[in-house]
Amino acid sequence: MKQRRLGNHGLEVSAIGLGCMGMSFSYGDAPPVKDMVTLIRQANDLGVTFFDTAEIYGPYTNELLVGEALEPIRDKVVLATKFGFDIGKDGQWNGLTSHPDDIRKACDGSLKRLRTDVIDLFYQHRVDPSVPIEDVAGTVKDLIAQGKVRHFGLSEAGPDTIRRAHAVQPVTALQSEYSLWTRQHEASIMPVVEELGIGWVAYSPLGKGFLTGAIRSASEIKDGDFRKALPRYQPEAMEHNKAVVDLLTEIGKEREASPAQIALAWVLARKPWIVPIPGTTKLHRLEENLKAVDVVLTAEDMERINAAAITVEGGRYTEAVEAMTGL
Repeated sequence: MKQRRLGNHGLEVSAIGLGCMGMSFSYGDAPPVKDMVTLIRQANDLGVTFFDTAEIYGPYTNELLVGEALEPIRDKVVLATKFGFDIGKDGQWNGLTSHPDDIRKACDGSLKRLRTDVIDLFYQHRVDPSVPIEDVAGTVKDLIAQGKVRHFGLSEAGPDTIRRAHAVQPVTALQSEYSLWTRQHEASIMPVVEELGIGWVAYSPLGKGFLTGAIRSASEIKDGDFRKALPRYQPEAMEHNKAVVDLLTEIGKEREASPAQIALAWVLARKPWIVPIPGTTKLHRLEENLKAVDVVLTAEDMERINAAAITVEGGRYTEAVEAMTGL
């Protein structure tokens, strides 16, 4: 597996990581834990060294799963998790919280669940408007000094927040959604990240599955799958957005690659400091995704994709969830 560097402080990871959220959260009934433990270890066997989770996934169940899976190979991998949600005793979300005491508590909880003594990359999951970002960065800086955390990250943060945080504790990576159908960050945020030497971890690089071409109708989405509520997954929007998949399919046939591989190859080709973290619960999809590192898109391919000027119908999230971003 090819490697990429996130940020300017020596964090090197596989060019494609594995987002583990869907193994226990958001997409309906979760597969058996033992199967997902096996899949995570198979991912490492295939060269993946970068694994992503968060305390809110479950809550907590995904960190427990990832901790169990990676414990025997902990010294071979980079482990990322996130803090920032107020999780009640009943497991319900009660909004955002990045108060210093809550960050420290979240860190200790994640360390225990992940069966490790250090978190390689600790992200603020969403910007908490009630807490100055300087306080957040300062708290993570203290955790780094204590040896509990190695690198600081932000997720879905805007340019001003990134700059202010970076001035207190260098930000190693920004995790934000990025794919062929989610490009709004290119104009305002990517230049800031590049200027400051911050890596970009692209979540949902396959459009939550849509860009694979495997989902052609809203009726195929099962009850309990959070995509049912997303604007882009409503019937009319899906019909309109098929044009994106059609383009990926067309180029894929010419390159002997799947739409998913073209979509990931496009993300990889955008910048050398972008690392996509597609998720899956199936070994054959994992193998397919990882082969994208060997798909080389030409300058003509990239121009052809840009020239298509495909419009995307529907927002990324519901208004309530979108309001949680710091953009």
